[in-house]
Amino acid sequence: MLKSKLRKKILKIREKSNKKNIQIDFNQITKILKKKNLIKKIVGGYYPVNFEIDDLELLKKFEKNKFNISLPVIKKNFQMDFYKWSFSDPLKVNKYGIPEPETKNIVYPDVLLVPLVAFDKNLNRLGYGGGYYDRLIKKLSKKKKIMKIGLAFSFQKIDKVPINIYDQKLDYIVTNKYIVK
Repeated sequence: MLKSKLRKKILKIREKSNKKNIQIDFNQITKILKKKNLIKKIVGGYYPVNFEIDDLELLKKFEKNKFNISLPVIKKNFQMDFYKWSFSDPLKVNKYGIPEPETKNIVYPDVLLVPLVAFDKNLNRLGYGGGYYDRLIKKLSKKKKIMKIGLAFSFQKIDKVPINIYDQKLDYIVTNKYIVK
């Protein structure tokens, strides 16, 4: 199935299914980070839109546990960077209607919480088609080792995500029911 058709199909299912405020267990993620010795690091999250898994509660807990948190800011040419952010900092809405930090303190997250449309058992991710996360992961990986954790509902799993040479694999996918590693 073409990526665009797959995207539409899964997004419709996600919109219908995410009315119950399903949450990801914070302890599942901290277990992964402790195992990899990623304590008190920089976590890159996202502001949930389009019925994505809401990671804001996770980010609040990270901040409470002395992690620095950050959110992406969209740039030209399908690029994005992460900027230090706190729940007390203001946000502005970008051209896609997504809130992003107003401050311009660029950071390079050690842990990236990644939204997705669909995933498979091989840790491949289907995003929205802009390639923002693929470009970012490639760029950050040249600077440092990063842990890439996709957040999803269990029903977003498909047999096989169609991939190309630009697609970047994730290290883990944490769903509301299980973890893929």
